[in-house]
Amino acid sequence: MRVLIVEDDPGIAGGLAAVLRGAGYAVDHCASLAHAWAALRSESFDLLLLDLGLPDGDGADLLQRLRRQPAPAAGETGLPHPDLPVLIMTARDAVPDRIAGLDKGADDYLVKPFDADELLARMRVALRRSAGRANPLIRLADVEIDPAARTVRRAGQPVELRAKEWAVLLSLWQARGQVLGRARLEQALYGFDEGLESNALEVHIHHLRRKLGDGLIKTVRGVGYFMPQEKA
Repeated sequence: MRVLIVEDDPGIAGGLAAVLRGAGYAVDHCASLAHAWAALRSESFDLLLLDLGLPDGDGADLLQRLRRQPAPAAGETGLPHPDLPVLIMTARDAVPDRIAGLDKGADDYLVKPFDADELLARMRVALRRSAGRANPLIRLADVEIDPAARTVRRAGQPVELRAKEWAVLLSLWQARGQVLGRARLEQALYGFDEGLESNALEVHIHHLRRKLGDGLIKTVRGVGYFMPQEKA
């Protein structure tokens, strides 16, 4: 899954990026509203971490602009999705500021400084909510996934996944029933500055099928991959 950090403090942004990459997320960073909006229009993200005090304005303005966007039509590009999960992270700790941030469309509000583990937990909650589920565990046939513990079990036995395999699995599950093209999956795996090998995605898919069974991930030749929506 891919996260956009909008934060003008390079130290904070770098620390957050390191934590998120260590948790298996692909991460991109913007230091201004203008760059953030350009990124949202050109790339697909699963979650936005948004500071409020930015050099060219207030992050709340970007949040409102995002929420007022029409939902893009199927296959349409160049428009950010208005339902993108957004977590505000700011030093503004007054209750009216928190209320205003939530009322403008934030899914959560974190006051700096915050604990990295709490941030990761709140991100998981926001992603669960956006996927329309309350249960922290994901069950697919004989596979059980625990995003919080970053563990996978098949038929009760633990399965070890690498970070990119984990990211592919969660991206396909979040879009279950929909075919994700190669470009969309690669966006979920790699940030702006990360190198990409030509056959990396196919290798990750192959490893997942070997570890979790051939029936979990389906191929639509020439289009992409999908995970069936129905539970077995």
